[in-house]
Amino acid sequence: MSYLRADLIFPDELLAEIQKYVQDGLVYIPKPKKLHKKWGENSGCREVIEQRNLQIKMKFQNRHCMEELADEYGLSVDTVKRIVYKK
Repeated sequence: MSYLRADLIFPDELLAEIQKYVQDGLVYIPKPKKLHKKWGENSGCREVIEQRNLQIKMKFQNRHCMEELADEYGLSVDTVKRIVYKK
């Protein structure tokens, strides 16, 4: 995120209205809710974790024990349980 000069991007009327509330400060303007992305969508982490979880579920169905899966994936047994039993 970079800073932009308000006097260069806002119309004079809008800038004057904003200055009624804030003078010489920083204002964060968030994206509209419909443009928000879920955690990990930009970096691809979400997809990687979903694929990992799918592999864990499949291995559990093929008789791998939870302790083995926890060691293999570097997770706690409780985390493996959450993954396996999540619908």
